[in-house]
Amino acid sequence: MIIVTGGAGFIGSAIVWKLNEMGIDNILIVDHLGSSEKWKNLRALRFADYLEKDEFLDRIQWDEEWPEIDCVFHMGACSSTTEKNASYLIENNFEFTRILSSFCAERNIRFIYASSAATYGLGESGYADIESEIHTLRPLNMYGYSKQMFDLWARRQGLLSQQVGLKFFNVYGPNEAHKDDMRSVVHKAFEQIRDTGHVELFRSYRSDFKDGEQKRDFIYIKDAVAMAIHFFQHREIGGLFNIGTGKARSWNDLVRAVFTAMDKPEKIQYVEMPGYLQPKYQYFTESDSRKIVAAGYSQELYSLEQGIMDYVRGYLLSDKFLGD
Repeated sequence: MIIVTGGAGFIGSAIVWKLNEMGIDNILIVDHLGSSEKWKNLRALRFADYLEKDEFLDRIQWDEEWPEIDCVFHMGACSSTTEKNASYLIENNFEFTRILSSFCAERNIRFIYASSAATYGLGESGYADIESEIHTLRPLNMYGYSKQMFDLWARRQGLLSQQVGLKFFNVYGPNEAHKDDMRSVVHKAFEQIRDTGHVELFRSYRSDFKDGEQKRDFIYIKDAVAMAIHFFQHREIGGLFNIGTGKARSWNDLVRAVFTAMDKPEKIQYVEMPGYLQPKYQYFTESDSRKIVAAGYSQELYSLEQGIMDYVRGYLLSDKFLGD
């Protein structure tokens, strides 16, 4: 059996989709569906069973009877970068991950978990996924710090030699519609163009960046999950790994690709950035991809334009999900 926590969410459901493509459906999905629309991500997927997060957590702590588990993909977390309840983030992103990591370590189960590029903060210490230097990172928000806390704990416990933490950069693609304000700008731009004919981007407040030329490392979901599967297939590899393209692109590049995919004329409006956001706004992020390449990952990646074309025309315009 393979367990995917957060299996109804964006990246989790995409991992299930990829496993299905590989002919694997003996999968236990763990999530908290609540009143969200993420249940729609499950409709086209094949899996053996589903458990709500709280029941699963109780069982792994108190129930010794488990079928043979080959791997746990732990994608379940509170992923809101604006969440201010630190105790809630600690419970969901640190304590739950620590319990599950220990469960897997005791039983020699492969454990692959979601860290985040949010741990890099403003990038003062660079974007290299080097375990010995993670204590130098300074996340900008509590979400990033909750991920940093677990990375540090796993390193102290000596678990990073056998477990894998994935530092996801800006992932976009199908199955993200339920994420509300945490959706990618690709999804938000698609809706703005569809409804108004234009896109709004933040102005720049630095002289070295023109409006809309702030840059991020945008990675298509199909590439992100292919990287995750690489570590499922290579159990001998452990450590922290960046999940990005290694090539920063601008917001202007991104929305222009959305206009092109929708066959719409380009119309970008630059708007003021909220004052509270200006001091902690990231003007540049870029994955250092040397380590994952050294770990044997060699698949060609979607370019930003290719990924957005596939996403818009293959999914957004037809309201489809992965597996449909």
